[in-house]
Amino acid sequence: MAAPQQPLPKIRSWFSYFRYEEGRDSPTDARNILLVVATLIAAVTFQAGVNPPGGVWQDERSGHFPGTAIYASQTEAYYVFLISNTIALSTSILVIISLTHRFPFQLEILVATISMLVTYGSAIFAVTPKESVKYRTLLTAAALPFILRCLIQGFYKCSSMMSG
Repeated sequence: MAAPQQPLPKIRSWFSYFRYEEGRDSPTDARNILLVVATLIAAVTFQAGVNPPGGVWQDERSGHFPGTAIYASQTEAYYVFLISNTIALSTSILVIISLTHRFPFQLEILVATISMLVTYGSAIFAVTPKESVKYRTLLTAAALPFILRCLIQGFYKCSSMMSG
């Protein structure tokens, strides 16, 4: 006679297994992981902006200017790339600045990250043909994560003052 079968153990999904749990995971570990992820995103998006996909034109053939992005010849696609890449970089910089608040060398981290944003802006302005992007929209995209964070903080502050 066959032995009775044991019920299979419940297996948690991989998503719930890796999710942050307050009692199990330390805030320091979570902050360190977020810093690593934000730094990787900042590095990748910075590099993509400085050296755009497809590279840059090397000569003046076909009416293109040397040093401008080849990808910019597909205006709409390049515009979506620039806006998305800029939002990703700005958001990752915001996360880095937020997670390193009150760290030693906070001022130096702030100066370095702001300088990185300025360098990124300078590089994309240099490789982007003037007619293929609206710079005001690009600057708004860069400021968007910071503006949203300020609005959210202001909302929380107002709602706590109203309830308290």
